[in-house]
Amino acid sequence: MSELQRVLVLGGGIGGQVAATRLKQKLGRDARVTLVERSESFVFAPSLLWLMVGKRKPPTISRDYSAFSRRGIEVVHATVTAIDTAASAVETETGRLEYDYLVVALGAALDPDRIPGPAEHTHHPYDLASAERLRDTLAGFEGGHVTVAIASLPYKCPAAPYETAMLIDGYLRERGIRGKTRIALYTPEPLPLPVAGPVAGHSVAAELARRDISFHPRSQLEGVEPGALRIGGETLAHDLAVVIPPHRPPDVVARSGLGGPGGWIAVDRSTLRARPGNVYSIGDNTAIPLENGMMLPKAGVFAHGEAEVVAENIARRITGDLREEAFDGHGTCFLEAGRGKAGLASGNFFASPAPEVSMHRPGRSWHAAKIAFEQYWLRRWL
Repeated sequence: MSELQRVLVLGGGIGGQVAATRLKQKLGRDARVTLVERSESFVFAPSLLWLMVGKRKPPTISRDYSAFSRRGIEVVHATVTAIDTAASAVETETGRLEYDYLVVALGAALDPDRIPGPAEHTHHPYDLASAERLRDTLAGFEGGHVTVAIASLPYKCPAAPYETAMLIDGYLRERGIRGKTRIALYTPEPLPLPVAGPVAGHSVAAELARRDISFHPRSQLEGVEPGALRIGGETLAHDLAVVIPPHRPPDVVARSGLGGPGGWIAVDRSTLRARPGNVYSIGDNTAIPLENGMMLPKAGVFAHGEAEVVAENIARRITGDLREEAFDGHGTCFLEAGRGKAGLASGNFFASPAPEVSMHRPGRSWHAAKIAFEQYWLRRWL
C-alpha cells in the first residue's frame, strides 16, 4: 500500500465507537483512524431511563474516550462545523481534517424549541442533564396528573416514551403514591412502535392498560403552557409533563449536501454508502426506507449493526477486496416495563412486505439481560 489511508469517523456514540474500533482492529497500521467527538465523555443513553427513577448515578453510566487512544485511534474532541465531500475534508473548531473514507455518525439533535410555548415547563430523559432534572422532580412528586407526550416523529428509540411511562408507574408504586396519580400517554402514532407492526403495537398498548396508563394515539402536541399541554385542540392540565422533544438532523449534516428525506442522510440500505462513494452514514443521522413505507427506527442496535458492516467494507476496499458485506436490517430492543421487568422486541426490519417482529412479554429475565448488556457495552467498547 503506497500511502497510509485516512479514515475519519464523526461522532462517538454507539455507531462511531463500533466503527472506529473495528476499523482499527481490521486495518492496524495500514490506516490512520480518527474519531471526532465533541464531548469529553460518553453517556450510555439506554440507562438514562433508570437514572430518571433513581436506579443509576451518572458515574456508573458514563465513560471517557481514553480506551480509543489506547487502541491506536486518534481522538479529536471538537465540534464538526462543515463537511466538504468535494474536497474530502471536514472542518472542526480546532482545524481541518482530510480523509480518504468518511463515516458520519453524528446522531440526531434534540430540538425542544420547536414546540410552541415555554419548554422549561416540561421534562424529558433524552440527555443526562434533562434526565437528572426529571429525576429530581419525580423525587419530590406527591401525586397528581402525569402526562407523557411525544412531540413529533421521528424520535430516537421508539420504545423509550412507553418505557418512560411504565418506569414512572413502577417508581410511584414503590413510593406508595400511584393511587394518587393518573398517568396518560399521548402520541401522534396510531399504535406504539408502529414500524414493528400491529401485533407489537397492541402488545405494548396492553402493557400500558395493565398499569392503568391511559393511551391516546393519533394525538398531536400543539403547544406548551405553564401547567398544561395543548393536544388535539384541547388544553390538558397536568402536574408533571414529560415531553419527548422534536428531533432533527444535526446542523452540519443539513448543510453538508448529504441530506435526503427530512434532511437525514440518504444511503444505500445494504452498504450504508452515501454519495460520493467514499462517504458512509450510520445510526440516527441516516434515513433508510423500509418495504412498508416507514423508516428504519433510530436506535443504537441498528447503529451497531451498520457500523460493523461499514467497517468491514471500508477495510476491504482499502485492502483491495471488492466484495461487500450487506446490512440485513435485523435488530433487537429491550423494553423496560418497571418494577424489575423488561420485554423484548426482535426481528427483521427489512422483511417484505413489512417488518417481521416478535414480542416477548415483560419478565425478570429480560430485565436481567438488559442489565448485562449495559455492563457489556461499558466494559467492551469503553
